[in-house]
Amino acid sequence: MLYLKNASFLDWNTLRMRSGTLAVEPGPSGRARFLKRLPPGARALDCAGKIVTKSFAIGHHHVYSALARGMPAPPRSPKSFVDVLKMVWWRLDKALDREMIQASALAAAVEAAKSGATFVIDHHASPNAAPASLHLIAEAFDLVGVSHLLCYELSDRDGTRRSQQALEETDRYLERRQGLVGLHASFTVGDELLRRAAAVAERHETGFHVHAAEAASDEEDCVKRCGMRVLERFSRRGILDSPKTILAHGIHLNAKERALFRKSKAWLVQNAESNLNNAVGLFNDAGLGDRLFLGTDGMHADMIASTKAAFLTAPALSPLGAYRRLRRVHDYLDSNGFEGDGENNLVILDYRTPTPVTGANWPGHFCYGLSRAHIESVISDGRLIVDRGRVTRVDEEKVYAYAREQAKRLWKKL
Repeated sequence: MLYLKNASFLDWNTLRMRSGTLAVEPGPSGRARFLKRLPPGARALDCAGKIVTKSFAIGHHHVYSALARGMPAPPRSPKSFVDVLKMVWWRLDKALDREMIQASALAAAVEAAKSGATFVIDHHASPNAAPASLHLIAEAFDLVGVSHLLCYELSDRDGTRRSQQALEETDRYLERRQGLVGLHASFTVGDELLRRAAAVAERHETGFHVHAAEAASDEEDCVKRCGMRVLERFSRRGILDSPKTILAHGIHLNAKERALFRKSKAWLVQNAESNLNNAVGLFNDAGLGDRLFLGTDGMHADMIASTKAAFLTAPALSPLGAYRRLRRVHDYLDSNGFEGDGENNLVILDYRTPTPVTGANWPGHFCYGLSRAHIESVISDGRLIVDRGRVTRVDEEKVYAYAREQAKRLWKKL
């Protein structure tokens, strides 16, 4: 049992603040509850002057991008979003091998933990090293203590053999672990692969995780090849019928697609910084309802920064609206029965501010004052995985040294 004394606890859902001693139970079903007094002889973390609240979850990530920071520039400057994919990300994912995947996952898990995220929903691709890739990522995340919901990005862009290997990896992984069936954007997924992916999802009673309408080119290709727009195509295949399905981006959805989404059971994840980076447009939530949460799209693991970006790029979104959107991922995970995001996932914030903090003004502090630098310690499944800025379950320096070694190998291949 982990004890937190002198804790100012902020309920993530009600925004009610309460002070006292917390007992944090270990395990997947563990709770965090207040005690009248600390048990005699019990050791406790002193949280005086600090805020304790639920940790964060990354709604859409690409951990295979962990070794990309500072990588060599592409052969020429990309002229379109598809150019960015072909010249940067598809070159990178083709170059990945088992060691690079493992190093990426370990580094990404450490970064997530130190950013206060105890749950990651990831979208992976490694066309020349698909077998066992999801298992490698899961093992790395388990080692650091970060829960996860993984998928492999199915695509026809690398040929039938590669898509078959990816399907087999997805099927094997879902036999043992919770996860989703991943798809790249519609423009690289043919009808036959879509049909087979749907069969895998049905067999394992899970949903999809797919890029949708991130760029105008995705919609244009779908209209040209299929005679319909992206969400119409996905709707006809039943992808939107599952409450476990996640659509990423949704920048270029038209009014008809927005109505389709709103009537569906699927969720949509906003990735503001990535959209700015790729110059594909700004997210517009008009007509989409409230099944929306936030991700990083592999840019980093900092959900505080992602929330601020969502707030700053949407003039109609209030600080409370941005904060609620950050926290909707917990509703997605809980309503679908996914494990690893229970009440005993907490972050301790050493947030010293010249103005009062209350439940009512917390969203304003979150969007204007809080940063990753205020994260002191992190608790996952009731266990301390970051203690005063240092991860506890792996040797951080060894992880980063291994990542740098693999990054050099990757960059040489590029």
